[in-house]
Amino acid sequence: MPALVTFGRVLFAVLFMYTGATKLFAIQQTADFIASKVAIPALLAPYTSQLETMTGMPMPQLLALGVGGFEILAGLMIAVNFGARFFAILLIFFVIVTTFYFHDFWNQPAPENAKTLIDALKNLSLIGALFMIAGYGRGPRPNEPAYGDV
Repeated sequence: MPALVTFGRVLFAVLFMYTGATKLFAIQQTADFIASKVAIPALLAPYTSQLETMTGMPMPQLLALGVGGFEILAGLMIAVNFGARFFAILLIFFVIVTTFYFHDFWNQPAPENAKTLIDALKNLSLIGALFMIAGYGRGPRPNEPAYGDV
């Protein structure tokens, strides 16, 4: 059974590694999408302008790079089972935030919101799987049974 859990963990992590890579390969499209959905709060504006000046890139592009890199790193860490609990918890917060900003079915009229609602529900199931990974961490300890009496 632990081999199946490992295989499942790797297959699960592929989703995050793939989506992170697609964000990095299409930085401008990702940055444009982020800019259309996320507004930087006025309280953070002085800090974001300093970052933009320092890097020479607009904030949506910096966010696209950070998000793509984070997804690849988190997926890889879950796949190799190194820091899996930590990265699963980080991904829980990440998926919650992205669901709120990018799958806002409550702001769309009823017939058009069906796809967005399904995407939000898929994200909810991803959060459930991430909770399972966070709950198990690196896996069962040698002195405890892996799956009870299964």
